[in-house]
Amino acid sequence: MNTTLFKKEIKSNWILLVIFLAVLSMYGSMITMMFDPKMGDGLRAMADSMPGMFAAFGMTNVGATLLEFVASYLYGVLYVAFPGVFIIILANRLAARYVDNGSMAYLLAAPVKRWKIMLTQALFLLLCLVIMVGFATGLILIVSEVLFPGEMDMKAFLRLNTGLLGLLVFFGGAGMCASCFCNESKNASAISTAVVVYSLLLQMISRVGEKFESLKYATPLTLFDIDGLSAGDGEAWLMCAALYVAGIVLMTAGIARFSRRDLPL
Repeated sequence: MNTTLFKKEIKSNWILLVIFLAVLSMYGSMITMMFDPKMGDGLRAMADSMPGMFAAFGMTNVGATLLEFVASYLYGVLYVAFPGVFIIILANRLAARYVDNGSMAYLLAAPVKRWKIMLTQALFLLLCLVIMVGFATGLILIVSEVLFPGEMDMKAFLRLNTGLLGLLVFFGGAGMCASCFCNESKNASAISTAVVVYSLLLQMISRVGEKFESLKYATPLTLFDIDGLSAGDGEAWLMCAALYVAGIVLMTAGIARFSRRDLPL
């Protein structure tokens, strides 16, 4: 790893990370504070009045526990979509944008091998994802403990966030791979955006009705089994591991490709 480049990326991207942490904080604290078992019937009535919309966003299960409520209203879409946008922006910044604006020539002028440069960028992306998931996890646990002492199943919640990190590592791997393959920033962003949006849209459509249920097998979000992870199911852990492996493989493929290809510098 190139320590100098790593420190440079921290200085260049910490504001972006803080902005997204603030967004996750707002939604995380608001949704957690909304938990009230007495509101269950009212929320179910709303879900019955708009079944398609609630199903698309994974909110059909109101949940009798704080864990079920938070998992349904945050981890179905919000805590996937916002980090997904962060990954699209950051992955593009870490490779393709340097090539596109010619700055990569300065990085390559240093006596550092290409693979080390991209490994540094990949590790920085992974660190940001760990910070993001760790921060969101800690925030919700603190808010839930202050407002609803003893209500949150902490072990199950930690398992859930381990799965979320796996999903984000997959998206990060796809984004980093695209950024390493593309010469133009707009193309890298388009591919990363397509992966995230495609995954979310297919999952939302698959939830609408039995007619489209089979589409869930065409999106990586199916490997993020919220209920299974919460219950500690062995199959859910295997799917979670598959996300981690796929993400690392994609990052490795991107680094390998970047190390060998001709760059328009």
